[in-house]
Amino acid sequence: MKPWIAALLLSAALPAMAAAEEFPADRIIAMASGDWNKDGTPDLAVVATPGDGGDEDNGVYVYLAKPEENRLTLALAAPNSVWGNLTMYGQEPELTALANGSFTITTKNDAVGRDRWRQSLTVAYRNFDFIVAGYTYSSYDTLDPNGGSECDLNVLTGKGKTHRGPVAGKAQFMLLKDWKDGIARSICGLDE
Repeated sequence: MKPWIAALLLSAALPAMAAAEEFPADRIIAMASGDWNKDGTPDLAVVATPGDGGDEDNGVYVYLAKPEENRLTLALAAPNSVWGNLTMYGQEPELTALANGSFTITTKNDAVGRDRWRQSLTVAYRNFDFIVAGYTYSSYDTLDPNGGSECDLNVLTGKGKTHRGPVAGKAQFMLLKDWKDGIARSICGLDE
């Protein structure tokens, strides 16, 4: 995304953010812009810290453009839902817009301890809400070359593959605000 587009979207979103969740721009740690609802107008997704003194996880906030009103409107607020921090390198949450109008929320531990991991949720806009369409997880052990695992799961069909082979579980239409990692981890066999 071009920097001026991000700045324009962010400046348009700040009044809506302030009214909806009362968080300043310095709490934003990741953002992505794309056409989530496929109406031809760019929308915005933001990951923001919980604020000073908060011991909760970060939140994800998704805004849909209202071109007829020339503003962004909060469509989803999911505080305390995105793990990660900015004080430790390798644990920063990421947001990425995808060409199909979906976006990914990535959490990771790329730097601390021997167990390193990366997890991504693919989020799509369906039936006027945001759902988790996909789950991807990979891990490795810095001391044991055979200690890692992988899983790529289509949550909507319940089918996927792991480092051990194909997996299948219950097909689910899971709202992002209701998502728990254990849903996919159990299908992938990652909790064993």
